[in-house]
Amino acid sequence: MKGGLITFILILAFASPHSCVGLNPKTKDTFNVMDYGAVGDGKSDDSQAISKAWNDACGAVTPGTATLVFPQGKTFYLKPMDFQGPCKSKYINIQIQGNILAPTKAAWGSKDRYIGFLYINGLSIYGGGAINGQGSSWWKECTGSCQRPTLMCIHNCHDVTVNGLRNIDSPRNHMSIYLCNGVRISDLHIQAPGESPGTDGINIALSANVNIESSSIASGDDCISMINGTSFVNISGIACGPGHGISIGSLGSSTSSSDTVREVHVRNCSFTGTENGVRIKTFQDRVGYVGKVTFEELTMIAPHNPIIIDQHYFSKVKETGAVAVNVSDITFRGIHGTCADEKAIELNCNKKFGCQNLILDNINLTSSVPGKKTIASCFNAHGVATSVIPSNPCLQK
Repeated sequence: MKGGLITFILILAFASPHSCVGLNPKTKDTFNVMDYGAVGDGKSDDSQAISKAWNDACGAVTPGTATLVFPQGKTFYLKPMDFQGPCKSKYINIQIQGNILAPTKAAWGSKDRYIGFLYINGLSIYGGGAINGQGSSWWKECTGSCQRPTLMCIHNCHDVTVNGLRNIDSPRNHMSIYLCNGVRISDLHIQAPGESPGTDGINIALSANVNIESSSIASGDDCISMINGTSFVNISGIACGPGHGISIGSLGSSTSSSDTVREVHVRNCSFTGTENGVRIKTFQDRVGYVGKVTFEELTMIAPHNPIIIDQHYFSKVKETGAVAVNVSDITFRGIHGTCADEKAIELNCNKKFGCQNLILDNINLTSSVPGKKTIASCFNAHGVATSVIPSNPCLQK
């Protein structure tokens, strides 16, 4: 009996370093910020605890997925912070079940973004919680040249999923996607007042293979905007309003034709009380390219400008015609509803090349004001119109 007890103790002694592997932050796979000292009362500064939890999650060596958890029922006061990789695990989950609260402008500091996700591949952000940017302190106090920060930036990340998240009252853009490949966004709910300045919902640049679906966006600027270097974007099931609609641009570089947006498909979206519906906007006397874009099966509920191409965006001087952004192969199909202003369709193209290969098909846009007519307006726009109300005799072949 005595010999057996000694043997058991020796086995336990040799086994114990390995039996505690779950306590080693480099080998466990779930990292709850509460375990690192976060309070979650919406007042205490949880930044240091969250930073420690992230460092362990990103540095974890696990065969599966490392998960950073913000638990439900808590509000975490977090100062501006970057969640930066690359990480050891192939897949990283950030589970936001509770809420994250930004400081007001007075307590912000100098960073130009609130939360940044940088150089993280295989990233999933989900959980049903909210990120609140407390943007009202910026909207009132920060005008003119004052630089307001973006709420959430996803930069230099590949294979990214964002699902079931709420972004509220950003000082500026709610979400920025930059230098990414393979981004899937669904069940995202962005909310800011219509009068909040420059609060775009989602801004995409220098990124490819982006899918955005089944989401609602209320903002003071574009619901979704796509600028230079954006390609292969699919947008569907978006409820936009208030806001400025879904836009390509502002686009146009003074130095390089690489300022391009191509292969964009927008379908099955609604626009309620927005300034614009779907829009392409480029600067005049600049170079670049917008092409192979389809807008289809869209519902317009009294936007001011349901369909618009504006190649004289923010123009204050006469167009020279020396250079122009090339706009071609654009399709508007199956677009129905009402327009708050008289001009339901505006195709205002540059005088040098115009817009080429436009297709307008199965469009019916009537006035939201009983008895009032809608009109179509064109300048140097070339293409074919079929079954379009208001009729479009200004479109050239």
